[in-house]
Amino acid sequence: MNKKIILLAASIGIAVGASAQTAKYSWTNLPTAKVPVFKKDTFNIVKYGAVADGLTLNTKSINAAITACSTKGGGVVLIPQGLWMTGPIVLKSNVNLHVDRAAMVQFTDDKSQYALVEGNFEGHPAVRNESPISATNAENIAITGDGIFDGHGEVWRAIGKERVTDQDWKQLIASGGVVSSDGKNWYPSPSYAKGNTTKDATLIQPGKSLADYADMKDFFRPNMVVFTDCKKVLLQGATFQNSPAWCLHMLLCEDLTLRDVHVRNPWNAQNGDGIDVESCKNVLIEGSTFDAGDDGICVKSGRDADGRKRGKPTENMVVRNNVVYRAHGGFVIGSEMSGGARNIFVTDCTFIGTDIGLRFKTVRGRGGVVENIFIKNIAMRDIIHEAILFDMYYQTKVTSALGQKADIPAVNEGTPQFRNFYVSNITCNGAEKAMLIRGLPEMSIKGIHLENITIKADKGAEIIEGNDISLKNIKLDIKDERQLVYAENSGAITLDDIKSLKPTNLFLSVNGDRSGKIELLHTNTANAKNKAEFNYSADKSLLTEVK
Repeated sequence: MNKKIILLAASIGIAVGASAQTAKYSWTNLPTAKVPVFKKDTFNIVKYGAVADGLTLNTKSINAAITACSTKGGGVVLIPQGLWMTGPIVLKSNVNLHVDRAAMVQFTDDKSQYALVEGNFEGHPAVRNESPISATNAENIAITGDGIFDGHGEVWRAIGKERVTDQDWKQLIASGGVVSSDGKNWYPSPSYAKGNTTKDATLIQPGKSLADYADMKDFFRPNMVVFTDCKKVLLQGATFQNSPAWCLHMLLCEDLTLRDVHVRNPWNAQNGDGIDVESCKNVLIEGSTFDAGDDGICVKSGRDADGRKRGKPTENMVVRNNVVYRAHGGFVIGSEMSGGARNIFVTDCTFIGTDIGLRFKTVRGRGGVVENIFIKNIAMRDIIHEAILFDMYYQTKVTSALGQKADIPAVNEGTPQFRNFYVSNITCNGAEKAMLIRGLPEMSIKGIHLENITIKADKGAEIIEGNDISLKNIKLDIKDERQLVYAENSGAITLDDIKSLKPTNLFLSVNGDRSGKIELLHTNTANAKNKAEFNYSADKSLLTEVK
């Protein structure tokens, strides 16, 4: 297909080569999520015995109000002004849990209030402590209002010495808990320490009951809000903060809406993701703010064989008008994406100080297909590592095979795929690297189309094991003068109107005997001392230039 047609398709949001099912969505015809509707009847938790003194445990009172509301056909459960101490809250069908702006729901630090349950974590069935807020097989549910939910996460989480000040470290040790034998980590209890040193502690082993895990209970930190197999879900207005692990975990849900939600976790919160949308369908996240200890807005669909067996992609998703502060990634897909992800639209978002801006990650063994991803109008500042990252070597050591005979693994069900990404109108002021696109030798990343992008960074762009990669109207302000664009064992690359805003020694480095055709279009390389070099059996005939 003509490159101009591909880029035009990208600009209007059509998935080139996509099936009829996926091509029905575009920027002018986005996926939608049904929003729940509730009766106006109000059930005030005070009438069920709740006391706002910050000391009384209100678990029974709050859940009694929710049960009464659901049993009577639904409505609003009101948490009024005050400091409300509670254990786990279980939401039920047709209930809108409404939290007054002057209300704070404080989940207890008494871990005995949270029962061990069979849950799910990082894509696997797993032993967990009961979540502070949960719902399972519920329909027409919501959490609304401008109040605050605090997960008391600091009593659950381990922390590394290098992630706190000396004074904070001393306070942790004085509070109790256990310090690791190497002195580098603090664990909140011996129970946590035992779980941390037990192989595959969280995985549910055949023949074992939950009671068999009781001596490691503290290790199984709960996600703060977990909705599983729910339909027509709304979260609006509330603040969710200080979660023990992931903050918002939406699993196997359909018709999910987040609007004006605020997530606040400490920057060093272990597994402190903002929101993880896992194997969900019809999703809208808009007007929300995330400040997380791990990924900000993250798409998942199960891990490895468990995720493939489930076979439920996250699909038909719109993410717009959100801000992500400190996080490992602003908008993220993976690495647990074994059920796939498709038809995802991200627009008008701002990332400030995240480790990575747009972050797409996977690894051998995951399997799954991530495809038809459309992203535009993203502003970034002070990104610590890559502004844009596609990486199929997540958390694995990467060694170059250049100059050696390549030992390429066979493609199997565990081979992941990234394809058909359309990214446009991106600006980034400050990053370590502008972009990294890195596929696998046995499965290159395919169909990555980047257009109208301006990035100021220390280093330029890398394309490794990529195929059908187009960069159009790209402006790079790069501090490192050595090279602007590096390509390795990649082909069908189009570089159209690429501008180096600073002098560079080398515009393009082409490497590897499996390199393919590269087109250089409408590009002035006058700012480069050398236009191109070809190494490790890459031939200069691969490059075609059109002024």
